[in-house]
Amino acid sequence: MKKPLVLALGLALATGFAHAAPAPKKGKGTPAEAKKFIAQTEEKFDKLGHIGSRAAWVAQNFITDDTEALTAYFGELQLDASGQAALEARRFNGVKLSDEEARKIKLLQLTLMLPNEKERQAYADANAKLNGAYGKAKYCTADGKCQALGDLEKTLATSRNPKELLEAWSGWHQQSPSYKKLYTEYVELSNKGAREMGYADTGALWRAGYDMKPEEFSAEMERIWQQVKPLHEALHTYTRYKLREAYGPEVVPLTGPIPAHLFGNMWSQSWENIYPLLMPATGASKFNLTNVLEQKKTSAKEMVQYGERFYTSLGMPKLPESFYERSLLEKPRDRDVVCHASAWQLDGKDDVRIKMCIRPTEEEFAVIHHELGHIYYDLAYKNQSSLFRNGANDGFHEAIGDTIALSITPNYLKKVGLMNEEPDPNAATGELLKRALAKVAFLPFAYSVDKWRWDVYAGKTKPADYDKSWWQLREQYMGVKRPLPMLADGFDAGAKYHVAADVPYARYFLAHLLQFQLHRALCKEAGYTGPLHQCSIYGSEKAGKKLWSMLEMGASKPWPEALKAATGEERIDGQAMLDYFAPLKTWLDEQNKQLAAKAK
Repeated sequence: MKKPLVLALGLALATGFAHAAPAPKKGKGTPAEAKKFIAQTEEKFDKLGHIGSRAAWVAQNFITDDTEALTAYFGELQLDASGQAALEARRFNGVKLSDEEARKIKLLQLTLMLPNEKERQAYADANAKLNGAYGKAKYCTADGKCQALGDLEKTLATSRNPKELLEAWSGWHQQSPSYKKLYTEYVELSNKGAREMGYADTGALWRAGYDMKPEEFSAEMERIWQQVKPLHEALHTYTRYKLREAYGPEVVPLTGPIPAHLFGNMWSQSWENIYPLLMPATGASKFNLTNVLEQKKTSAKEMVQYGERFYTSLGMPKLPESFYERSLLEKPRDRDVVCHASAWQLDGKDDVRIKMCIRPTEEEFAVIHHELGHIYYDLAYKNQSSLFRNGANDGFHEAIGDTIALSITPNYLKKVGLMNEEPDPNAATGELLKRALAKVAFLPFAYSVDKWRWDVYAGKTKPADYDKSWWQLREQYMGVKRPLPMLADGFDAGAKYHVAADVPYARYFLAHLLQFQLHRALCKEAGYTGPLHQCSIYGSEKAGKKLWSMLEMGASKPWPEALKAATGEERIDGQAMLDYFAPLKTWLDEQNKQLAAKAK
């Protein structure tokens, strides 16, 4: 997860809101005024961003009421600055400016604005209350036993008792109706703020952040989904048969959507927790990276250094010395910290850090490579002006580290001394299946979350139909259904954090596709010609140079130009994911034929 330097654009996209400020100057501005305004705004954002990031860093590493209050204070200052800039930037719409200046004026306006003070306060209060309600929610049984989300998620991940799974799933989904009314009020206020900035609604504002018209972005999302849909359908069919074997025909139907509580995840968004039920009878690797890391007594710093050496093998610079001095790599014994992995850029230049409570596991080995992707993106675009120190779009920042993580292959592990034996050539099927359960299964969920919200913000889906629309989309795109009858005034969408907290979700859909497209292009640049899933670009400075050329652009150009710099392509292409999983698709198709014959 990226925790970037707080700039106006990143803040606006993350929160969807900015406070208003003193009335801006009236009348259309001049080119000279625009140049001065941009320079002053970027200087102000730099100062506020740097001190705000430091306050947030301290708050997550020393959790107290005081540090939280300091973070909130600086956050308010940044929000006010964003609001002032957004209002003032409108004076320069239509003014003849350079391409760079025009792009900055556009980026500054990708935010909501509520001029009415009472409405601003109501919006801010609703946002805070929704976050708080989600965070505090617990499922309590009649005997007084209460479980938070983490406890319920653990049950879904590990239990193989369908009754336990259903109780955990339904217990959590009973919580969100309590804040449905507040969410509907929030939607109305949000739309007012979007219209104030010239957008039809908040969904249109979000889609406008992708260097194309909102309706064009909607069409692109559907086009890409249709590309990868056959792969998802094959995975879904195989999963149905294996779940049916595990739980029986009375629980898992032979046709139609599958009950949502059976996928090992509260939202059925990724299925890797049920891999033990789905793993191939043959073709599953016995290699265990966690055991190797533990046997080597690999320290937290050494774990990070493996990741750093991957990036430097591509010709990228070593991490600044301050990185290891200032990062948090282990959980302290004397205080509480936020252990969730995140990457930080604190001064817009070289003060980059990660915050993780690292354990020597296979999962965290991959997470480190992912987080360093954020860090190297930060370092690559550090010479851009502050409004351009961001990803080409919000999907790019998430995609970079995941692109590198795709290169954690047996070949790579052998080169760095973590794997001695030759990998079993038949083991690829299991590894591909495990990766597909995380990557492919996720796509329709990521798509349908924002597709649902776009209709909510556009007024096409009314509050009374929230659940009806939510489950129509999940059945259509994901092939899952609500395992129980809908609640009278349900709000199942609000059981997902990103809905309650109003965090856009299309970025994750894009990132899951971009990583395979970048991986394919970089493997080609490295001269690799074998199966895509076996490629590792480790050690290829040629591939690294290609990737760096994109990273250093930051947000200075429309994202298709950034993508072209790394891949030669200007559209996101789902075919790369299909190429990567081609051997798995062949295997799935054969398995599904056999399982279909058995099921008759």
